[in-house]
Amino acid sequence: MELVSGFSALPVKMADQTLLASILALLFGFVVLYRLVSKKNGETESESLAVTTSTTIISRSKNGADVDADIIIVGAGVAGAALAHTLGKDGRRVHVIERDLKEPDRIVGELLQPGGYLKLIELGLEDCVEEIDAQKVFGYALFKDGKATRLSYPLEKFHSDVSGRSFHNGRFIQRMREKAASLPSVQLKQGTVTSLLEENGTIRGVQYKNKSGEELKAYAPLTVVCDGCFSNLRRSLCTSKVDVPSCFVGLVLEDCQLPYANHGHVILADPSPILFYPISSTEIRCLVDVPGQKVPAISSGEMAKYLKTTVAPQVPSELLDAFISAIERGNIRTMPNRSMPAAPHPTPGALLMGDAFNMRHPLTGGGMTVALSDIVVLRNLLKPLHDLNDAHTLCKYLESFYTLRKPVASTINTLAGALYKVFSASPDQARNEMRRACFDYLSLGGVFSNGPISLLSGLNPRPLSLVCHFFAVAIFGVGRLLLPFPSPKRMWIGARLISSASEIIFPIIKAEGVRQMFFPATVPAYYRAPPAE
Repeated sequence: MELVSGFSALPVKMADQTLLASILALLFGFVVLYRLVSKKNGETESESLAVTTSTTIISRSKNGADVDADIIIVGAGVAGAALAHTLGKDGRRVHVIERDLKEPDRIVGELLQPGGYLKLIELGLEDCVEEIDAQKVFGYALFKDGKATRLSYPLEKFHSDVSGRSFHNGRFIQRMREKAASLPSVQLKQGTVTSLLEENGTIRGVQYKNKSGEELKAYAPLTVVCDGCFSNLRRSLCTSKVDVPSCFVGLVLEDCQLPYANHGHVILADPSPILFYPISSTEIRCLVDVPGQKVPAISSGEMAKYLKTTVAPQVPSELLDAFISAIERGNIRTMPNRSMPAAPHPTPGALLMGDAFNMRHPLTGGGMTVALSDIVVLRNLLKPLHDLNDAHTLCKYLESFYTLRKPVASTINTLAGALYKVFSASPDQARNEMRRACFDYLSLGGVFSNGPISLLSGLNPRPLSLVCHFFAVAIFGVGRLLLPFPSPKRMWIGARLISSASEIIFPIIKAEGVRQMFFPATVPAYYRAPPAE
């Protein structure tokens, strides 16, 4: 029985095992099939991703995000256009994005000092002042209380073509844009840059909108921001302490001749200076400085009234009729005068230049000279480099730019700020004595005028020479007060004059940086060598 029972149970067990094996085989088959299907799907997804990525890159390229550029330049004003041509000429692939490629219409940036013209020659851009009716400028004429003195640029040692140039700012910029765009390595596009693209503290490129409003991105190892005095990108790249000491009111005078041909004219008026200089063979630019951030309203007629009643009586008689006619034509323009010391935050992948980086009062017309000088410095630093992709190493190396630019920049910046304060009228008797002393000191001629005018022109960028002349003016003023017989009152005014001079110049020097300005060779970055390739 047991045997029979055992044999009868065996088929049942074997049947159960067969069924179990079948189920396991079926499950195994499903697993294998699932894996095969998953693998196939995975390959399809990978292929799809590859196609999508490839399509995106192609799309970017088609849409103008130049991922292969060496350098992106934001802005194509004087600094941006000149830099684009300079770097493009050196073989760099440059992508320039400018908000508006139409000819600008501005009332400043119209006078290029001789030092700036020499930099223009050095950059191979001197022909940009040709065919725009630019006028040669050989110096300045100063007017005060009915007296006048002429200050000529010390150009004896230079080629006969070297002088200042004055012109319509827009014509000059368009010439430089055309020259930059003529290079095959320079791509000039219209678009508004909305932000810098940052990744782990490094700027990788920019995001911008093109003419049709489409959002695009552009990538490059180095982005140079040159988007002007109203820059919205400089906040993360520098400490932007912008001061607005005054505003310019601009007019264009026609059918008249300047008292001194081919000279800029500065009238030491009350409350602040008035400028005249030629911008074409038939037009003279007039800039009336109005202290503070508010100006009389143009639309209500207050501005015309102010110009006729307060300013016109102080205008030289040779220009008065043309000045009144310009007011009556009604094409009156205003612009705030901004100053901002250079206080960079060295950032891998980005650099600031032009008015976005550093501004000074436009009284001395030094802005373009500083910008062109900065471009020469940057070009010389980048020239030995073939690879710009190591952003941190490049950033460390380019710290030397901020020191090497100082002799020219700090001299022109300090002179602009100091002269504006000296040339403006003041209720303080000591300040007015300083103003009178400055006019009479420059009227002496010889070294007394050649020294200051060579500083103003950018031909002698020596900060120490500037400080020496500035305090020589103050001491000259004190000497006049004390001669022939000093009195306690005159001695007191003399002491206040020296104190006032110190209060004018020392804060400007402090903002520029004493060490970089006077002792640049003691700054470690001054000796920084190019990184090894």
